[in-house]
Amino acid sequence: MLENPLHIDELLTSLFDSCKLGIIISDASGRILWGNRYYSELAGFDIRSMIGQDIRLISQQKLVGLSGGYIIDHVMETGKEFTDVVKYVSNDFIATTATPIRSGENGPIEYLVYSITNCSESVRMEGQLKQLNAKTHALESQLSAILVQSLLPKDIVVSDYRMKQLYGIAGRLAAVDTSVMILGESGVGKDVYAKFLHSISSRKEKNFIHVNLASIPKSLFESELFGYEPRAFTGALKTGKCGLIELANEGTLFLDEVGELSLDMQAKLLQVLQDKSLRRLGSSKSIPLDVRFISATNRNLEEMVKKGEFQLDLYYRLNVVSVEIPPLRERTVEIPLLVDKFLRKFNEKYGYKKVMSRSTIDCFMAYRWPGNIRELSHMVESVVVVSTDSFITPDQLPPSFLQKISSREKWNRQTSGSLNLKEATEAMEISLIQQALQLHGSTTAAARAMGIDISTLSKKRKKYGI
Repeated sequence: MLENPLHIDELLTSLFDSCKLGIIISDASGRILWGNRYYSELAGFDIRSMIGQDIRLISQQKLVGLSGGYIIDHVMETGKEFTDVVKYVSNDFIATTATPIRSGENGPIEYLVYSITNCSESVRMEGQLKQLNAKTHALESQLSAILVQSLLPKDIVVSDYRMKQLYGIAGRLAAVDTSVMILGESGVGKDVYAKFLHSISSRKEKNFIHVNLASIPKSLFESELFGYEPRAFTGALKTGKCGLIELANEGTLFLDEVGELSLDMQAKLLQVLQDKSLRRLGSSKSIPLDVRFISATNRNLEEMVKKGEFQLDLYYRLNVVSVEIPPLRERTVEIPLLVDKFLRKFNEKYGYKKVMSRSTIDCFMAYRWPGNIRELSHMVESVVVVSTDSFITPDQLPPSFLQKISSREKWNRQTSGSLNLKEATEAMEISLIQQALQLHGSTTAAARAMGIDISTLSKKRKKYGI
């Protein structure tokens, strides 16, 4: 205990003044009793000029505590040592620890000793480290995108921002064996995504087994998926048969249209996933399995689970990670590229050298493509085969197709004609915001491209429900 804190021994004073650590001593009420020279240099004022004054005055005049309140009040309330980081008017960050000094082991607090250090450099380094980490993350994302782009086969078209993100995710999923569920409308390219994921994984040298469950008669599900032993049932091959799941061993099994599985087959598939083994029909022997499961569906499995049409446990097993591929009408930027791809494909297949006019491509851009990429491919093949000229113009498109586009454009004109100025302005804003978000991917980037601040764009998105 300090007997006479106002008159500390000269040797101790000299020693404390030599420390590269700020020191202040106060009594339990907060009255400053002493402070060393280093603290004065640190704080930019002479602490000894404040001896006898309340230490809280320093906080009121010189600094701002990051935790709120006064350090001494925290200590007196809890009876324990307390540390706070405070910011001085010089913008330095100062770590201050207040230690209570008691009269006896369990006696009342009589004094507080404050030890103060400048941690500004550490705080600045932490901030720089965060910036560096952010830059590193951005660079990693960019390199990942470049890597994925380099791995994409020439026949896969990816130019839409969201599609680039999805294929970037595929690059990360390829490094693990997690089950993946691919969602999306029929014809959007779920099988293409699954094949790509397999092709860049460590299993790429093994089998990729694509099972379209919608094309298998329900009575054959079990024998096709699990295989069977010789003479397992009437009509079985004498040699038996290896099932599709077994064929995918050490590789990837792609269960397309997984929502078509009957409940009893769902239970058997769940058993395979749990046990990592299967038994052929007519066999009592289990075959160990090492299979990567990728599933796809255009049905709402969550609704099927609620209705009791799909097992919840199987849903969770297959849907560890889900990716949803947007329909073609939401990524129209890819339509000209896809048309060019299909045109080259069918020209080569049929020995033609046909060219698509810009106005024909504009017609394709105006159509909503309910059948997505599959429908687009069929349409291009059709006009290549049927058209009599080497230069394909809109008049060579099917009349039913043109009628659908004409009806949609007529509806748009009628709708536009019924709008007053305010409604027309709002419609234009909605269209521009949607285009900017699709093109640039984030609110920040879209706002920058539109020449407005992010808060304005956020308010407009909230207003229009975008």
